[in-house]
Amino acid sequence: MPFTSSGPTSGGDTPVSGQPALPPEIEAGVPVLEPPGWAVSQRALFDLLDHAWRRFARDFTGPDGRLNYTGELTTRDGADDFYEVFFNWPQLYLLGGADDLLPASEKHWEGVTRQLTELGMLHDEFERGYDWFHQGESLLLLYFLCMAAPDRWSERALRFAELYVDQAKGNYDPEHRVITRPHNGSDPDRTGLFDGDVYPWLPKEAETYGFPLEWIPEAEGGPYPLSADPRLGAQMRDRMGVGDTAVNLAAAGLVLNAWILSGEDRYRDWIIEYVGAWRERTRANGGLVPDNVGPDGVVGSLLEGRWYGGHYGWSWPHGWHSVGHAACVAALAAATVTGDDDYLSMVATSLDTLIGHAKVMPRTEADSSLPSKWGVELGPDIHTPTPHLPFRHNDSGWFDYNPLTPPVPVALWHHTASDADRTRLERLREADGIDWRTVRPFRAKEESGHEKAWFAFLAGDDPGYPERILATAQAQIRHRLRRIERYRDLDVPEADIHVWQQSNPVVTEALVQLTWGGPQVLYNGGLQQARLRYHDAEARRAGLPPEVAALVTSIDPEATTVELVNLSPEAERTVIVQAGAFAEHTITAVRYTTCRDDGWIGDMYDYGHTEPVVTEAEQDCAGAFLTVRLPASTRIRLTLRLQLRSRTPSYRTPFDTPAGPPSQGTEGERA
Repeated sequence: MPFTSSGPTSGGDTPVSGQPALPPEIEAGVPVLEPPGWAVSQRALFDLLDHAWRRFARDFTGPDGRLNYTGELTTRDGADDFYEVFFNWPQLYLLGGADDLLPASEKHWEGVTRQLTELGMLHDEFERGYDWFHQGESLLLLYFLCMAAPDRWSERALRFAELYVDQAKGNYDPEHRVITRPHNGSDPDRTGLFDGDVYPWLPKEAETYGFPLEWIPEAEGGPYPLSADPRLGAQMRDRMGVGDTAVNLAAAGLVLNAWILSGEDRYRDWIIEYVGAWRERTRANGGLVPDNVGPDGVVGSLLEGRWYGGHYGWSWPHGWHSVGHAACVAALAAATVTGDDDYLSMVATSLDTLIGHAKVMPRTEADSSLPSKWGVELGPDIHTPTPHLPFRHNDSGWFDYNPLTPPVPVALWHHTASDADRTRLERLREADGIDWRTVRPFRAKEESGHEKAWFAFLAGDDPGYPERILATAQAQIRHRLRRIERYRDLDVPEADIHVWQQSNPVVTEALVQLTWGGPQVLYNGGLQQARLRYHDAEARRAGLPPEVAALVTSIDPEATTVELVNLSPEAERTVIVQAGAFAEHTITAVRYTTCRDDGWIGDMYDYGHTEPVVTEAEQDCAGAFLTVRLPASTRIRLTLRLQLRSRTPSYRTPFDTPAGPPSQGTEGERA
């Protein structure tokens, strides 16, 4: 049913006479007679999560928030594993987690930062120098803290972004538009890819991913013992340890965060310049993102003209898994600051190239370098023929075939809402030998992987998905609570520092999908995507109020639909609905369910009526926020018309700043 509204005419949140206007307000009037199962399960999940994070903090962390670890870190690797443990804790707070979860998350960031500084991994609270595949993972915790408490975290965030925007810091060369080395950060003296003469291989790593630079003469006659491999000396240092590499694109997420916090043009300009250079290189390379650029700004100048072969690039170790995610983080950043979605083309054309090289086969017949990942994600379908995309490329061509990983194509579609990006997903689903409605009970460290089933739900094909994904989340929490019991007294050596990630009981993917209408954040340094977020009007904080559940069933901009349910039998709750993760969308109109004045026709016991008489009403809007009052035991369905990305993204809230007019806004309108 189309909206009858002619457009926004009143009820906006634009400033009037210098004062923020209140968001338009509607009230739920449909009584909750039998609470929907998804709503009860969702609130039960919040309760279990509250127990779980406290249990982890008690058993695995010290008084100042650091992890219980007394060993050393002998290589440049490892800092990410400390931060990753807590990456989604402030995200859970933003969803509606406990009030004290935010200060707990801040304490853990500060404790871990002190701990890593003592271990020699950080300088001025930032990684001394490492690749952005891992730095992007480390920084997710910071990004969510900035979203939850921008006033307390902006100083650090801007200081970190300056490491790349300020040429004097030594990480960026504006003349050639390159980040100057693959291992970069706060220590300009950290050069190359490793300390000493030999790359610090782990035997399992070498067996799984192979070796870079297989084509150089020094590689003939190998493989050699890892401790003496000539490829790990001067050649690797000179060809791969300088210049730019595609995973450095994830640094655009750090700079985007600074732009959202400050509104300063210099951060926007840096993103446009740097990501724009990579877009040009992609076009010149036939639509495929190259993975290396020499210090001279020329693709392949250190690799005898090869567009592949850079550090954490197409050839080694992860291919698309690292290149695609970093490119998507950067392209989304550039599209966000400019409003120009053409930046996403460098990701889309690369992805479509891989799809064009797909082969249909069972996973058991593929040369995947990620067998453990697919074993748990595919379950019994590991033997089912399904399209496999090549993740890597070297002199022999494409190799390392894996089933499609959905985060990147889903992120593109969520941002653009375009027919082209949706059609890509529909065609992939049609070609897949596995039913996309399947929900596997797994939790990857990225806290994602169920995007296919979520897409099927949004397509209207699987109404039971919400309860199944909520049950899966509960099962993972309980599994991890048992793991905490098993490992809490373990003296964690360096080789086992992933045990904390494997024990982190905070699971947020289901809540992000169902309540925000967004995919889980891109794990290698992305910022959150969401159609909606919420604020508790009484508590004046982000997140759903207690006893309130939300379910987004459509993210079509013309009909973004969410149902809100107040399960409390006696307390009224007031929710402020926000359009977009960063209040970047405009709600132009809302259609909502209500009841007739009496709510009933006659007496239900005398006349057999067991349901209230539900009708619909409409209201024009013109802002990023909408207030919804939920009397005790009521529900409401909102169908929102959204104008996507019509407002300047910021960390503003409905309590302290106006959302600004539908434009790029001004610096003064930002939080």
